[in-house]
Order: sequence, then C-alpha cells, then structure tokens
Amino acid sequence: MLLAIDCGNTNTVFSIWNGAKFIATWRIATDHKRTADEYLVWLSSLLMLTKTEAQITEAIISSTVPRVVFNLRVLCDRYFNCRPLVVGKPGCNLPVAPRVDQGTTVGPDRLVNTVAGFDRHGGNLIVVDFGTATTFDVVDHDGAYVGGVIAPGVNLSLEALHMAAAALPHIDVAKPAKAIGTNTVACMQSGVYWGYIGLIEGIVRAVRRERETPMNVIATGGLASLFAQGTELFHKVEDDLTMHGLVLINQYNKETA
Repeated sequence: MLLAIDCGNTNTVFSIWNGAKFIATWRIATDHKRTADEYLVWLSSLLMLTKTEAQITEAIISSTVPRVVFNLRVLCDRYFNCRPLVVGKPGCNLPVAPRVDQGTTVGPDRLVNTVAGFDRHGGNLIVVDFGTATTFDVVDHDGAYVGGVIAPGVNLSLEALHMAAAALPHIDVAKPAKAIGTNTVACMQSGVYWGYIGLIEGIVRAVRRERETPMNVIATGGLASLFAQGTELFHKVEDDLTMHGLVLINQYNKETA
C-alpha cells in the first residue's frame, strides 16, 4: 500500500491508498522537530485505534517545509523499508514539466494540485488552494503548470489584524449573516469573508483576461467549502485534490521507471 504524505506549513496529512481508494487519512500539526520515531508511534496508534490493517510498501511526500523532509524520509526508510518519492526533488518526475522562469522553484503542493486538477478537469484550469497562503495555480491546455498567484492566507490575515490592532479580538472565519456588521466581531468577519471573496473573484477575472480563454476554477483546502458559499465562481470543490495528485505522480513514476 502507498503512504501519501502532504506536509503544509500548518498541518501534515497522512493518507493510505490501497490501490483503489484511501482507506485512512489523518492530520497532525507540522513540526520540524518531530522525529521519525515520534511519527511512527503516532501513526501506529492511529492504525490500531481505527483497526486499519495496512502493509505500507511505498511512499510519496509533498512538503512545503523542507526541514521536515529528512525525518519523513527516515520514517519510510527505517520502518517501512521503502525509499519515498519526494515531489520537486531529483528522481521524482512529473507527467508534464512546469513552464516557468528559469531557476524558479515551484512549490511541490502546487505541482501536485496541477497534476490532480488536470486529471479530473482537463486543462485551461485555475486551482485555488486555501492553505496557510491562498494560491492560484494556472494549468495550461496540456496539463503544465504555467504560473499563478500567491496571496496571504485567510487565517494569516486574521492573525496579522489581531496582532497589529490592539483593540481588535482574535476571531474565527465564518460567513456573516449580513455584509454590514453591527459589532466589532461581525465587522471583522464581514471584512475578511467578503474581502476574500472579492480577492478571489478579482484575481480569477484578471487571470482569465490575461489568458484570453475560458477557464474552469476549482477550489481545495480547508476553507474552500466555506468560501464556496459566497460565490458561484467555483465549478467544483475538491477536498482530496492533493492526495489524488500524489497517487497519480507515484503511479506515473512507477510506470516510467
């Protein structure tokens, strides 16, 4: 079975693929100090608690936090006796190479989302990922990543607002009942929620205008379903897009080895 690991700036997701479907998915806070032994104890406990029987024989990692990759490699090497593929590193090939400025390093999460988005929806696509940063990935007609946009993430913006303005409280992201708030929390929620709807729609409009071609838009990430309630922009919300991309990249490398 395949162990797919998606390490983001905030959380790391572990999923087990049995060849036909994901049989288990777990999430842990990203911590570069966590050792391979700690990962194993955590993972083994969840396997037992959920009564998941899994013999892991291969692994693939996508990480936007370079410092965690070493211990994840050790976990796979030491305890699962397999050398993991690491997206963006030598030895891990993509179906179509990205077309960006020479010397540019593209985030592995964006490469994975591009592969998955193209597989499910074809080319001329915009993938909006609501993570620590809100990213817009532009997928060409043949499935190549050709660039995009990076904006501050929703929770990051809220944290900055709270830290910079002493009188403003820390709030959760929610869709407000009305655009005009009648108290501080409601005003902040409205500003963040409808502000991000405006940001998303504005960036997508600019990308479409620049590309001069019809483009579908799909959303992924933890807050995707929440923001989909405020706009008709998204053709689909994909909760498992990144994991699907990891499975595809792993299969592609097996077939072309």
